[in-house]
Amino acid sequence: MLEPLARPLHLVLVSPQIPPNTGNVARLCAVTGCRLILVEPLGFSIDDRQLKRAGLDYWDKVFLRLYPTYAAYAADYPDARRWLFSARAETSLYEARFEEGDHLVFGSEVSGLAPEVMEGGTGTAVTIPMLEDRRSLNLSTSVGIGTYEALRQVRFTGAGRQAPPAS
Repeated sequence: MLEPLARPLHLVLVSPQIPPNTGNVARLCAVTGCRLILVEPLGFSIDDRQLKRAGLDYWDKVFLRLYPTYAAYAADYPDARRWLFSARAETSLYEARFEEGDHLVFGSEVSGLAPEVMEGGTGTAVTIPMLEDRRSLNLSTSVGIGTYEALRQVRFTGAGRQAPPAS
């Protein structure tokens, strides 16, 4: 059983375009206790039927904040440790050392994170390793991989953390 973190992870989607991807991430937040932050512009209405359907009946368990711009989000969390996920980053997420309260930031399905976000000094760029000549993973898949790696590290690595269950 997963126990809630004292300081939850924040999953930040910047300009997501596909409602079912965002709905899947909302469902992930509900089952892991992560917070969901959406940064506009969105490629859909927050009331979109496909968005609600993908999140199933978990929406009442999701902490959701909506921001008009990335700058507004960053200003609201000036001291956050941010991990900027990009297929073009050189550092693997497995080299990152995640901590409680970290913000995992993902770009749109179409264009990823904008250059001003990647180069703006608001976080550390990481990538999910893939075979060469592959463009990218699905957004909700990437968020799931990043989230569970961060949770694994927070829960099972470092001094004073619990050991994984014996098999």
